[in-house]
Amino acid sequence: MQSLCDRWEFVPDWYDGFAVGEGEGERVRLPHTVKEIPQHYADSQSYQMVCGYRKNLTLDAALAGKRLFVQFDGAAHIATVYVNGKELATHRCGYTAFRVDITDAAVPGSENWLAVKLDTTENGEVPPFGFVIDYLTYGGLYREVWLDVREKSYMEDLYITTPDLTTLKIKPTLRNAEGCILLVELQKGERVLVKKAFTAGGVITISCPGVKPWDTEHPILYTCRVSLLKIGRVMDTREVKVGFRTAEFKADGFYLNGKKTFLRGLNRHQCWPYVGYAVPERLQREDARILKQELACVAVRTSHYPQSRYFIDECDRLGLLVFTEIPGWQHIGGESWKDQAVENTREMVLQYRNHPSIVLWGVRINESQDDDELYRRTNAAAHELDPSRATSGVRYLERSHLLEDVYAYNDFSHTGDNAGCKPKRAVMPGRKKALLISEHNGHMYPTKSYDSWSRRQAQALRHARVQSDAAADGGHVGCFGWCMFDYPTHKDFGSGDRVCYHGVMDAFRNPKPAAALYASQGEGATVLVPCTSMDIGDYPGGQIGESAVLTNADSVRLYKNGNYVTTLRAGDYPGLPHPPMILDDTVGELLETQEGFDEKKADLLRACLLAVRNHGLAHLSPADIARMGVAMTRYGLTFADAQKLYGKYVGNWGGEATAWRLDALKEGKVVSSVTLCPGTKLHLEVTPSHTELTEGDTYDMAAVRVRILDEYGNPAPYAQLPVTFRLEGVAELVGPEVTAAEGGMTGTYVRTTGQTGTAALTVKTPQTEAVSILFTVGQL
Repeated sequence: MQSLCDRWEFVPDWYDGFAVGEGEGERVRLPHTVKEIPQHYADSQSYQMVCGYRKNLTLDAALAGKRLFVQFDGAAHIATVYVNGKELATHRCGYTAFRVDITDAAVPGSENWLAVKLDTTENGEVPPFGFVIDYLTYGGLYREVWLDVREKSYMEDLYITTPDLTTLKIKPTLRNAEGCILLVELQKGERVLVKKAFTAGGVITISCPGVKPWDTEHPILYTCRVSLLKIGRVMDTREVKVGFRTAEFKADGFYLNGKKTFLRGLNRHQCWPYVGYAVPERLQREDARILKQELACVAVRTSHYPQSRYFIDECDRLGLLVFTEIPGWQHIGGESWKDQAVENTREMVLQYRNHPSIVLWGVRINESQDDDELYRRTNAAAHELDPSRATSGVRYLERSHLLEDVYAYNDFSHTGDNAGCKPKRAVMPGRKKALLISEHNGHMYPTKSYDSWSRRQAQALRHARVQSDAAADGGHVGCFGWCMFDYPTHKDFGSGDRVCYHGVMDAFRNPKPAAALYASQGEGATVLVPCTSMDIGDYPGGQIGESAVLTNADSVRLYKNGNYVTTLRAGDYPGLPHPPMILDDTVGELLETQEGFDEKKADLLRACLLAVRNHGLAHLSPADIARMGVAMTRYGLTFADAQKLYGKYVGNWGGEATAWRLDALKEGKVVSSVTLCPGTKLHLEVTPSHTELTEGDTYDMAAVRVRILDEYGNPAPYAQLPVTFRLEGVAELVGPEVTAAEGGMTGTYVRTTGQTGTAALTVKTPQTEAVSILFTVGQL
């Protein structure tokens, strides 16, 4: 297909003459948002309008006699398409792609006006609209647009499945294919593994011995090329990436290629600061990379709508399993609304069913009430178009009517001091099907990046508890946390600035400690993230209490001013591959190594000191008081002696600041260290998603994440400093030139402008040295 993303015109107010070239519009490139919005206090009305897009489409005379289609990958939300002023089609879903046959309206060998009248309002006649929604829906031609040229004989669709790990099943949908044959080739790189010809029509089944399976650790993809031939001439060719895999939901778990796999993951919206939904391919793929490689997720739910094909392509490539669903949020409308929901189901399945990463279709409106008539229709549509996959639907209802194959339940029962999730018997109407937690935490414990360490830690441990209990109880097939990152929302939800601070990352994809909880479940790079800085000013009375360290190391050792204290104990999270380590003993072996006490004396005094630290003198238990009496009597300690020991090993109020060190060990070797000590030297960490940008059929874009770190490389969450961005060269900044670091973190975006060359981004704050990043912009 040929990209049509460049050289569009945009007007915020549609008028009929715009469809035939009258007037002028703003020059734009796709993906495009109708209105850039601020990060905080965004007005959801600002992007709601009936606007217009148009493009002068010059078609070569050689296209006469061919079939011409324009494909829109995403137009939010009701799009009416015109060619040369003739209305051709209206599409009523902002989250699925659609194709328009322009053959009879377009004139090859001439200029043509391709125009779109786009209703971006929250029109209650179509999903997800009709009532309140807990996310912004933005507007625009926010995904790519393509010209697809076909011969008279062509393939309308290919449906490819792998019934087992060595069999390829192909169901083509052909047009005007009388007398044609199909040539099927299976390739790995340049190597052709299978090459067979078949009479056009019917289902093709091919044995492919020797192929390797696709899974989450080894996502091996093959290219299936199908060519439609007529009298030796190639009429049409389509290529599909294929992963040989089986996916089955049973009552006791999810099985990928016959292996039980727990679906540990996060929910993801498709939005970015300032531009909403409108970003190009590179940033769509970047989110999949972050989920898989930085957060060690096994799966992702595309809440609450189908998302970019580039995102799903990257999930295929990386081995990230996907639960995708139809658009909606709680509300169910009238009959035409329901008809559209069924159509959305059909479009979702048809457009995404060849992706090996997708293992589950969501065919209910998120968190809606039961509507058996509607959901029989959506369930039947999904099973008709794709019998190979299970269906589900997200609800907050217990013992809801289960028409799908998997019961997906938003379990918000955990409140920090109770079980992580409800048992299967309390949630489902029966136990013969699978139970999946589709959301947890989120609004139950909103957490900003600049909240206290204890709140940020609590968010991480809440995610740990739910993930652990769901994995350990044998009744859940997976668990999706809410959610990947903070996102703007309507006035009815979120904090006072209309932001839902539910993410394990901030909106720019900078990590909160909860992100490290997910990352630490992976087996890749070593994760070592303490949830506290151990600064006494963050604790009542300066008494450093219990905290958590998030790590995938075998063990973690604690040192105080270079002296070994203790080895941290693992927390009680039996369902996690790597439970949080608990730092609850800051005395450890110091009484033996620094005071020369024998083991028995040290154990007794350590227990006394930690009891006072944890409860205070006024709240000691009778047993603790008795223990202190024994210690003072047995060892002849005065109150002054005890006070001195407490000040030296627990309180430290008025003493020199302590330098704490955590060493992470794997197989007995130190693989990572973190030093925690008050400091004054701050520096910037500036991380671009990529620095080599490419100008092609449209713009390229890089995300730039910014964190302020202390002199030991730790996040500086109190550094709420103004951050200045200056960009020079052949690119432009997306977002303000000055913003505030929140919790010591922020970000920006760099976008190409049609030129090639270089661009330099300089980032600085009043208390750090400037950091410059050089971007190169090449031509595709």
